[in-house]
Amino acid sequence: MKSIAYHMLDIVHNALRAKATVVDIALIEDDHSDLLRLQVSDNGSGMDGATLQRAIDPYYTSRKTRHVGLGLSLLKQNCERTDGRMRIHSRPGAGTTVRADFVKSHLDLPAIGDMPGTLYQIIVGNPDRDFIYHHRINTVGFDLDTRHIREALEEWPLDHPRIKGDIRELIGCCFDQMIQDSGGSVIEHP
Repeated sequence: MKSIAYHMLDIVHNALRAKATVVDIALIEDDHSDLLRLQVSDNGSGMDGATLQRAIDPYYTSRKTRHVGLGLSLLKQNCERTDGRMRIHSRPGAGTTVRADFVKSHLDLPAIGDMPGTLYQIIVGNPDRDFIYHHRINTVGFDLDTRHIREALEEWPLDHPRIKGDIRELIGCCFDQMIQDSGGSVIEHP
């Protein structure tokens, strides 16, 4: 996978297939400790020890439509390529946490990718699930929680055509403000 955003999307899809109703995503960029951390936790069905061991095997998948499961094995490989590491903690009935630590300054660090667009796709593509997103760049960042958005919208679904544009704009504004507050340049989002 070419970007952290693609890795995030893959892990979130795993969580949704495991019947998660809440997925908590954190992306931490810390220059002081030279760390970029992606962590995704869910309240899905979880995995037993044997399944957890097979989870990073590229030739294992629980899907019926494809016979390989490259997502977690590629994430592990990309972490290790930067001298980082990946950990997975899971318990049947209690969900799963995937934590991927990358050395931020390493030449082989994957690009972050289109995080605002990926987050938008996840939220509006799964309006019946809740997502909590935390993003930090050193000491600045933001948190976005679809439960709060849903509460403010009352009966409007997150994938309603009149609402989707507002959600895209909210996500873009959060990212732009964080980048600006961290001393970076503001980017335009499609």
